[in-house]
Amino acid sequence: MPRFSVIVPAYQVQAYLHECLESVLSQSYADLELIAVDDCSPDACGAVIDEFAARDPRVRVVHLPENTGLGPARNAGIDRATGDYLVFLDGDDTLTPGTLHAVADRLKETGDPDVLVYDYARTYWSGEAVRNRVAAELTERGPAPFRLDDRPGLLNLLMVAWNKAYRREFVQRAGLAFPPGYYEDTPWTYPALMTAETIATLDRVCVRYRQRRSGCILRTTSERHFDVFDQYDRVFAFVDERPELARWRPVLYRRMVDHLVTVYTRRERLPRGSRAAFLRRARAHCRRHRTPGAPVPARARVHHALVRFGLHRTYRALRLTAALCRRTARLTGRLLRALRLAALRGHYRFQRLLPLRTDRALFTAHAGRGGDAGALESAVRDLAPHIRTAWVAGPEHHHTLAPGTRRLVPGTAAHWTALARSAYLVTDTETEPGLVKRRGQILVRAQRGTPLGHEGLDLRERPAAARDTDFARLLEDVDRWDYVVSADRHSTLTWERVYPGRYTTLEYGRPRTDRFQRASGAQVAALRESLGVPKGAVAILYAPAHRDYLRTQPRLLDLERVVRRLGPRFVVLALGPARGPHDGPRGAVSGRVLDVTGHPDVTSLCLASDALVTDFSPLMFDYAGLDRPVVLHTEGREAYEAARGLYFDPRTFPPGALACDEDELIDIFASGHWCGARSARLRAAFRDRFCPHDDGRAAERVVRRVVLGETAVPPVLPLDERRPAPPAAAAVPDAPPLVSLPPRQTAGLVTVTDGG
Repeated sequence: MPRFSVIVPAYQVQAYLHECLESVLSQSYADLELIAVDDCSPDACGAVIDEFAARDPRVRVVHLPENTGLGPARNAGIDRATGDYLVFLDGDDTLTPGTLHAVADRLKETGDPDVLVYDYARTYWSGEAVRNRVAAELTERGPAPFRLDDRPGLLNLLMVAWNKAYRREFVQRAGLAFPPGYYEDTPWTYPALMTAETIATLDRVCVRYRQRRSGCILRTTSERHFDVFDQYDRVFAFVDERPELARWRPVLYRRMVDHLVTVYTRRERLPRGSRAAFLRRARAHCRRHRTPGAPVPARARVHHALVRFGLHRTYRALRLTAALCRRTARLTGRLLRALRLAALRGHYRFQRLLPLRTDRALFTAHAGRGGDAGALESAVRDLAPHIRTAWVAGPEHHHTLAPGTRRLVPGTAAHWTALARSAYLVTDTETEPGLVKRRGQILVRAQRGTPLGHEGLDLRERPAAARDTDFARLLEDVDRWDYVVSADRHSTLTWERVYPGRYTTLEYGRPRTDRFQRASGAQVAALRESLGVPKGAVAILYAPAHRDYLRTQPRLLDLERVVRRLGPRFVVLALGPARGPHDGPRGAVSGRVLDVTGHPDVTSLCLASDALVTDFSPLMFDYAGLDRPVVLHTEGREAYEAARGLYFDPRTFPPGALACDEDELIDIFASGHWCGARSARLRAAFRDRFCPHDDGRAAERVVRRVVLGETAVPPVLPLDERRPAPPAAAAVPDAPPLVSLPPRQTAGLVTVTDGG
């Protein structure tokens, strides 16, 4: 008897079925059976299912003699299921990695409840992924398992079968079955939740719900959308047969009206000319099942009234009025934006006629304050107090700025005044379009990290990574630079080649790492406490490189599995790339996997951690200056190198131990190789090559040269004379024994080499 029976009905999803079935069979939790139901599909779905069955004995195939629809196809799978729990998955959706392992763990924690509810994310054809908007209902705080009376908010979730796991014995006892027709999930999910004696939740994205451009039932225009009425008749009949469920009628009534409103207002569902008939039937349905008592949100009251009273013409008039108002608002907005832009341009031209302010410095950094620009601003305030500094940052970053620093919002008149009048401009990102560099202005470019992947003009040969880079605009920007701050010889040679210009290179080190040399043990302990790192724990900072050639960032490691295998003394600080419009939802987090992506200061995260795990992120060069262990996880190197390019292979000159996959990474930490003598020797050689100037005075050297005009800057302190950064913990704990290693992993440990 397997733990899970995963039931996948398939009908005209041949383009997506392979990915769906593979997402189930590749789960790290292998105690499952996959029941694939070919609903007499006219395409190649049946052949795809047979191919999977031939290669994996866990696949059980059901070929139906005629097309029955999604509900009966699921029933056919239920009849053949033998697992403890039923998991449903549509043929065009997928399970996220590690889902069944996380579900199994949660079931064990909560005593095998009747129903476990988990989360999903909508994934669009463009690559965008959006997590469920009411995911807060799945919070795991409070006692579990529970009954629906304790958490009625679960009824606000999408009422579908595939975001839950059901105990098979409960399904049989309750007599649950899917009806025919569209919206077959409705008479299944409501009764399941209302009759379940024990319910638990899992606050984790487990399903990727594909939003297809075409072919999806919810985007198919058909009279069958009228099936929604029959499905709610079944729900209320189920409640009427069980008087103890009568208390749920008001909530069910409100949810029914919400659903009818959705079907009616989605233009792609109902055929032309059938909307009036739909409203007439909806009016009769509301009269039949009306149960006062459930409050209706204010913004939904108009739609509820239109459906309840069948006001089709009123709805059409309101829709036309709303469309006219939206168009008027758009035109007005465009006009106001054009007028504002013209006013700002005139303001900027006028400000350029006024004298420069030699006591002003303007700082700009990517994603707010931080990096080299932040360190330089701090050094200017310390060494040149006569210079008044200002930061250009969005309001969401203003709380991260130092007290006394002037805050400017991008695109405002004050911002353009500062661009026109400040004598010093310091930035680590592209300058504002339309900027005219005046005589006497000094622009300092602080690059974001040591180059490992290709940069600048080298991206002309990497269109996947370059995307829409305007190289002519890039060179115009380079011509404005007066100084470029460089960390080492490798950076200097690379920057001068890929950003050719007349600027002066200041090879003085990384200003952002100066803090590593000045931080005290008490400050490090305070940082760890603020992040929630337990005392005595080994904190691993996980910072993968951003795949700018991908719309959605892949999840390279199952962090929950990593910490589960390593034991309770390890925690992970997960630092993902900045979220973009196409980035997927974050992975699951727990008390031992902390998502620190939104933290405003990466140097604080470095100081608070005991080790760094990365692949091709420039952060490895900064972290090496801390003289703390670095482990490279090089899985996916071929794809990254093909798309982005590498200036050198980090495997040939690594800053520490190497791991080719997740299991090797676990081995390295479980065995202690991550902080062993071999790792220390590799790190020392890496520091000697890439951290020669990182002695804590890099920012001071830049300020003395650029602002104070000194030619004799402070000399670089040799590596062996520098004060070591305080450890993140009082002492690095001995690695705990690895929990339940498979025989393949206990037979030998990964060999760490510095080449080949």
